[in-house]
Amino acid sequence: MTQNISTRLTKIIALMILIAVPLSGVDFYTELIGKVLIFGIFAMSLDLLVGFTGLVSFGHAAYFGIAAYTVALLSPKYEAASLWFTLPAAVIISALAALIIGIFVLRTKGIYFIMVTLAFAQLAYFIFHDTPLGGGSDGIYVNFKPSAEIFGFVPFDLSEYSQMYYFILVMLVLVYLFLDRLLASPFGKVLVGIKSNEHRMQSLGYSTFQYKLAAFSIAGGLGGVAGYLYAVLFGFVTPEIMSWHMSGNVLLMVILGGMGNLLAAVMGAFLFILMQETFSDITKHWQLVMGIVIVAAVLFMPGGLAALPGRLKNSLQKEKPKNG
Repeated sequence: MTQNISTRLTKIIALMILIAVPLSGVDFYTELIGKVLIFGIFAMSLDLLVGFTGLVSFGHAAYFGIAAYTVALLSPKYEAASLWFTLPAAVIISALAALIIGIFVLRTKGIYFIMVTLAFAQLAYFIFHDTPLGGGSDGIYVNFKPSAEIFGFVPFDLSEYSQMYYFILVMLVLVYLFLDRLLASPFGKVLVGIKSNEHRMQSLGYSTFQYKLAAFSIAGGLGGVAGYLYAVLFGFVTPEIMSWHMSGNVLLMVILGGMGNLLAAVMGAFLFILMQETFSDITKHWQLVMGIVIVAAVLFMPGGLAALPGRLKNSLQKEKPKNG
């Protein structure tokens, strides 16, 4: 009971801090934390597969990029597109792409599954990189942020830094609440059972392929939410956002935070982006430094950030008899 109260209190404090970010009046920090929140959504979508269903996908960036290109391609050159049209379109197209790809990749397991997801992601990458559809390596610009106008009424303006930030924050909260309820439902319990022992779930009568395909499609759609927000925030899309290293980055975020924990996935995204920004300012060899830190974190911090409170508690309990 006490643990639940402290967890809720931590969530409320974290949310209040995030709400206060734009009050600093510094657009750089508002945009930076907005980027962190977007990758937090991205990491949560992948954690649905990796942490809860046991599917280690190395091609999740494909759905991120497909949604980003969807808003870019649907946006007129000289006026703002409709938020209420482009956002659902981007999410649905990403989810459909995940559904189609999932029908093929979910017939494989283990290392073969990882490699096939990577192959499909690279296929999507080269479609946008090597054809006029995606503007080649130069990508496509989103000249105007989508308009939230509803029958002449504009509830918020995404061209304003603070309002764009709050929209991203609201989307993060909605995605978290959706996944939290989904995982608490019987559907979510089946996914956890599949991760634990798929053969046993099959023997109980569950069609595990259909459950995994549904999870794969949902994860693709939620990854699309992140991709959409990324394109709108930064105003341009390039094929690099759907390359293999982007899939690797989001997988590292999940690992750093701790697999099987939605809030930890967001914390992992925060830690990863913070290290990326800090090390790139310190040295031009920041990728080497970051790689060393990540390897050290995996070796000396098993379970990620989510496991730290439990490890600290256990270490304190072991020290008490010695002090007594």
